Amino acid sequence: MLSFFVPGRPAPQGSKRQVRGRFIEASKYLPAWRKVVTEYAIYASLEHDWARLSGPVELQVAFYLERPKSISSSKRPQPIVPPDVDKLCRAIGDSLSDAGIWDDDSQIVKLVAFKRYADDHDTGAFISVSQYDTPDHGLQL
Repeated sequence: MLSFFVPGRPAPQGSKRQVRGRFIEASKYLPAWRKVVTEYAIYASLEHDWARLSGPVELQVAFYLERPKSISSSKRPQPIVPPDVDKLCRAIGDSLSDAGIWDDDSQIVKLVAFKRYADDHDTGAFISVSQYDTPDHGLQL
């Protein structure tokens, strides 16, 4: 298992806006966020002698977002507004592919993710990657 924390402002990937007839990512923070996630992933992989995964992968991510000053914890205890947790995960998946943690983020077969306000934590993301070995038989859909 490879686990590490990436400090910074988590940014979503996948929301587009049109500028002069072409579509670009809506989040201006995405390039910097992708870069720092990739750098921390490379560092963690070297530190832990990580071998690139080529089979099924499990990804767990905990996002810690800055609480707006105008929103108290009693008014909104959880971040139920954008960015969407799935779009936050897209940025992580592509960054970890760029870092060589796995061959491609399409290998993710299990994803556990949540977002919280960073009231008692630094903003950023705690990321955990492992080879996926055992199917969950308890989940019935």
